[in-house]
Amino acid sequence: PQSQSLSDTFPKDAAVLLLLLIYFPVGICLMFIRIFIGVHVFLVSCALPESFIRRFVVRVMCSVLGMHVRQRNLRSRDKNTKLYICNHVTEFDHNIINLLTPCNTPQLEGSTGFMCWARGFMEIHLASGQGAIGESLRRYCSTAGTPPLLLFPEEDTTNGRVGLLKFSSWPFSLTDSVQPVALRVTRPLIASSTLESSWLMELLWTFFVPCTVYHVSWLPPVSRQDGESAQEFANKVQELLAGELGVVSTKITKADKAEHIKRKRHTVQQTSTSVRPGSIGLSFMVQSLGTDDHRIAKMAQQVKDVLPHVPLNVITKDLAKTNCVDTTITNLLENKEETPTEATGASVFGPSKISSYSPGSATTIKPAAKCFGKSPADRHLSLQERKEALYNFARRRYIEKHGLNQEDSH
Repeated sequence: PQSQSLSDTFPKDAAVLLLLLIYFPVGICLMFIRIFIGVHVFLVSCALPESFIRRFVVRVMCSVLGMHVRQRNLRSRDKNTKLYICNHVTEFDHNIINLLTPCNTPQLEGSTGFMCWARGFMEIHLASGQGAIGESLRRYCSTAGTPPLLLFPEEDTTNGRVGLLKFSSWPFSLTDSVQPVALRVTRPLIASSTLESSWLMELLWTFFVPCTVYHVSWLPPVSRQDGESAQEFANKVQELLAGELGVVSTKITKADKAEHIKRKRHTVQQTSTSVRPGSIGLSFMVQSLGTDDHRIAKMAQQVKDVLPHVPLNVITKDLAKTNCVDTTITNLLENKEETPTEATGASVFGPSKISSYSPGSATTIKPAAKCFGKSPADRHLSLQERKEALYNFARRRYIEKHGLNQEDSH
């Protein structure tokens, strides 16, 4: 998993990679110098009280660390708005916005205590539950004299270059008016954000590269209309930020990203045995497509699980016509002789895998028949048997993985 994360960090272009290798010794020296300076920046930020002077001094010192901040449309910022809504790119987005204007970002997950305070988060009691947290933040927004809240409804980071994760609705239930903030992050040689990068690793890369530029754009405040739900309000703000950033507004959630990382780790572990190249490409494709293409990609993965040797482009092309998983499987089975196949190893759902996983099971998954029935009814019956065997296998694996009884699974 770590090597996969590094492969996402380093550039793919050969010329840029060569330039990175030449720069590497300089970057290492620069990183150690900036770590020493960073300790002093932290001490200064702790010693000075919250004021314009403190933000100015810390911003100048952060420029020495390679963290440059640029902002646009400053006149659009409303000082009366109590909630800033921003897209999430790095683990230091809240620190960057705080260099421009006073704001607080609650720590909703992760470390608490000293680390929470040192990273600039506002600590809240997570054990109270989501409802109690929302009520506490709602009271905070209604209290006069408190700095605005800064929230990231994506709830996880992206690279900010392809699309926005689906906005969670609960931040938009706190107030009836929000200030959208669009954030873009650029840096040379190294990717600005990777799937599995921690805040500490991201900080070291920031010290390593010559500079990291944060582009902050303030959008006019947006108010909720009468009868508009929190999710509709969230979707509207998401579309505005996506348009400002020039990316797509997706329905992919934080949970989808976590599942993608989980599958990515599993793929790395099986690279030397039965990896399927089409599945890897599909996972990345799902992350960057719109709603309709995202649905087609999921359907293609279902067909790929049943027919692992059929190329992904052939499956996707047929799904675009049929828009049905069962119909596409039937079409590919009927036209097997005309369908090209992929040269892959043993299927994950192959008989050897099934028998080794559940040796005492009476139900096994049969390989595709060498010939098919003459009538469509016979072919459909054979397809139904294979699908039923797949469902039974998935159900048995889930029961054994979670240690459930047969009665509990019903």
